[in-house]
Amino acid sequence: MKIAFFDTKPYDKPSFDKFGGEKGVAFKYFETKLNEDTVNLARGYDGVCAFVNDTINDVVIDKLSEMGVKVIALRCAGFNNVDMKHAFGKIHVLRVPAYSPYAVAEHTMALLLTSIRRIHKAYIRTKDFNFSLSNLTGFDLHGKTVGVIGTGRIGRVFIDICRGFGMKVLAYDKFPAKGLDNGDTIRYVELDELFEKSDIISLHCPLTEDTHHIINQTALEKCKKGVVILNTSRGALVDAEALLQGIKSRKVGAACLDVYEEESDLFFEDNSGHIMEDDTLARLISMPNVLVTSHQAFLTEEALENIAETTVNNIVQLFNDGQCPNELCFRGDSAEDCKTGKCF
Repeated sequence: MKIAFFDTKPYDKPSFDKFGGEKGVAFKYFETKLNEDTVNLARGYDGVCAFVNDTINDVVIDKLSEMGVKVIALRCAGFNNVDMKHAFGKIHVLRVPAYSPYAVAEHTMALLLTSIRRIHKAYIRTKDFNFSLSNLTGFDLHGKTVGVIGTGRIGRVFIDICRGFGMKVLAYDKFPAKGLDNGDTIRYVELDELFEKSDIISLHCPLTEDTHHIINQTALEKCKKGVVILNTSRGALVDAEALLQGIKSRKVGAACLDVYEEESDLFFEDNSGHIMEDDTLARLISMPNVLVTSHQAFLTEEALENIAETTVNNIVQLFNDGQCPNELCFRGDSAEDCKTGKCF
């Protein structure tokens, strides 16, 4: 099996070469992203391997189908960059539903600790032998209330970490996890209560019509003054303009972002020699109480191995058995995991 691998980074190759070599899957690596202009690079391949910022719209899907490409293997959990309605009946779409939840949850806590204890500022100071403690005062996490929106695997691991710090948890999920709510230190609540009572809000939910801009001006108005916003999930969960205004008005005490709504042309690339044309992101980064990492939360050795192994197994299963448990199907008005075998 020959697979065209798009948006390749150096850290992708070792794991995919390892697992691909074991299962007879040959990857051709392209640094360019998959989009309407680059889709012809997939000619002659059995499938394509894509990532979060590849553009898989109706035009790309039609072209892949015309060229005889059978599968789009996403090496990520999210699929909001894929036109699932258009893909149904034309091409198989596979994903990695879970890899290392610890990678993302631990990165979230790392961002939080770095922000509230001013570790990034202290690091810069001491590099210049400045050992002053002025303006480095933080606050304890113990006893604080964290609101966790989304209690899937990553959200639950993050909750475990927070409980280790002695924090109280208010959780929200459209589909609550059984046994998580203990009626005391971890409680499921409605969004309004979570906004009103949380000192820190962390997002761990998928991007859907219901969760798009779940953090917006209205939500922030309900929050405590000085609330800390964490987003290591999907950029469009946060209305960046509303967040910026919340920071400027002092409503938001700090923001830690590993994702950004308009990141597709910016993240994963070195733009240090270019003028930042995205004014909103430029203003956010300029704020002293904002931390931004470039979609880095997944990037651990364990997660990269899990992603590669699952992606390769998905491809092999589909071509050998005609079905794969990690195939995405479109049914009605929502995309969901296909559990019934072949989609078409």
